[in-house]
Amino acid sequence: MTRLLSDAPYCAESFGRRALVDEEHLLLMQIALLPGQEVPLHKANSNVHLIVLQGEVQVILDGVANQVGTGNLLPVAFGTPMRIRNDGAGNSTFLVVKTPHPRVMEG
Repeated sequence: MTRLLSDAPYCAESFGRRALVDEEHLLLMQIALLPGQEVPLHKANSNVHLIVLQGEVQVILDGVANQVGTGNLLPVAFGTPMRIRNDGAGNSTFLVVKTPHPRVMEG
């Protein structure tokens, strides 16, 4: 059993992350952001869905800002430039669902 909230991978030095499922056709990651932390600008390396478990994050997709809060799901198309930041006063954690696995997209 994995505890998504009580064991969220927060890290003081940079954003926290852990793989929850790493299979051929699915990569499921958990990202944890303390206030002010961010996932730097990068391109989606698969078809991605972000599911916010706690808090709120600003997700910038191809230059367009989206506020995504607890209980919301945001789809991100393959190849989309994205940056994710916790601009709030509280902690934020979210799931990143990548399907197919990025290894399949590269191959």
